[in-house]
Amino acid sequence: MNKKQEIGINPLSNLHLPEGWVLGEVQDLVKIRNGYAFKSEDFNVEKGVPVIRQTNLSTDPVNFDKPKFLPEDFLENHSGYKIEKGDVLIGLSGSIGSLSTYREDFPALQNQRTGLLIENVEGSKKYVEYFLLSIKRELNEVAKGVAVQNISSKQIERWPIPIAPLEQQKRIVAEIEKQFSRLDEAVANLKRVKANIKRYKAAVLKAAVEGKLTEEWRKQHPDVEPASKILERIKTDRKERHKAQLSEWTEVVKSWELGGKKDKKPAKPRKPIDLSALSADDLGRLSALPPEWTWVKLGNCNVDVFDGPFGSNLKSSDYVEKGIRVIRLENIGELEFIDEKKTYISESKYDGLKKHTVSFGDIIFSSFIAGSTRVVSLPKQIDVAINKADCFCVRVHGETLLIRFLEMFLGTRNAYNQLAMEIHGATRPRINTTQLKECAIPLCSIAEQNAIVMEVDRKVSRLSELEKEVGANLVRAESLRQSILSKAFSRGVFNERSR
Repeated sequence: MNKKQEIGINPLSNLHLPEGWVLGEVQDLVKIRNGYAFKSEDFNVEKGVPVIRQTNLSTDPVNFDKPKFLPEDFLENHSGYKIEKGDVLIGLSGSIGSLSTYREDFPALQNQRTGLLIENVEGSKKYVEYFLLSIKRELNEVAKGVAVQNISSKQIERWPIPIAPLEQQKRIVAEIEKQFSRLDEAVANLKRVKANIKRYKAAVLKAAVEGKLTEEWRKQHPDVEPASKILERIKTDRKERHKAQLSEWTEVVKSWELGGKKDKKPAKPRKPIDLSALSADDLGRLSALPPEWTWVKLGNCNVDVFDGPFGSNLKSSDYVEKGIRVIRLENIGELEFIDEKKTYISESKYDGLKKHTVSFGDIIFSSFIAGSTRVVSLPKQIDVAINKADCFCVRVHGETLLIRFLEMFLGTRNAYNQLAMEIHGATRPRINTTQLKECAIPLCSIAEQNAIVMEVDRKVSRLSELEKEVGANLVRAESLRQSILSKAFSRGVFNERSR
């Protein structure tokens, strides 16, 4: 068995190399130093020497979104794993093949499952970096592991690589960087457009939920139901709904008794709790509303707010390939349902979790409040599902509050600012259902809510189309980046052009 077969592929078997090139292995130009397996208890310091883990290699340069530190004396005791400014690391686990440059002025230490590129041939490291970027997909294809995939430094070192003469390597690198520079400029412009779209969407939502978007509409509809009447109707609706729930519960209990009381007695519906009214200080922190509108706590509206099953009631081992859908944090975007991540539980497991049932029209709110709120109403394809513990469900009843109107407000900075105050100083930015119920929402007539939703959807639909187009162009840019690399190492195109 030859070395190319040992790593599981033969990607360059049909390559016709330009004159003067040879087919070698990555280790002919660089070696990869493995990191050290520091113990988890070593990280129990708030400040010290930063440690580079594979999670820090998901972007270039090395990111410190979630820094971990080791005691200061580790730098001397483990000097063989020291990282300095300009060093390039490669992910060997999770973020396999991701290349990150360390750009900090202070030294760091290299953790396990990260690899450091060290030149064997002076001047060749950048050439190898670009080659490794060109085969990132192939590296992931041969990686092994179930929960987390891994690849060894030896596998990468034995990878076949077309080796150009050193001067040609430099010209190829220069040409790649020239084309990447143009591409980076285009990508930066696309990202600016994307950011502007997001800002404009936020401005539209803010104007909508503060009544500014429908100023002309109110002039043309002076007889709309005032907020005071709506609040009275909400109280009546809540009482009537509870009365209907009690009547239904009574019938269920009778059936339970006639059946010999075999199972647990059905739980009695709870009486709606009236939360305290908003104080003058509360109102002073909120935006001004039109005279026909008012602020009201979410928990005082005709809604149910509940979370999903906690702890051992729902574990990862309960997931199956098909069955009842589980709504997870990964499905909740910013006013967008993300359907790629699909998780299921069996029918029998669902039987014990039915009280957590969610479906089309329910609003799902992420308990994690970090930078923005994430909220979405479930689409039509979600017939029967359950929500996970950190995915709160807000279910709207009656005809005093539109689902779409409430969803839009919960996605605004106004809602975020209120909820962010509840988690000030917390290590994990997470709220509970009680805090969500305390969130104040704007209330206006159902007719005006309809007018607002129509106007927002009209404006946002145009932006969404533009956003999709920008997203498609960003994907094409990444494909073009890979195409540039492929040409450089597959056919020697840049080499021929540079002669």
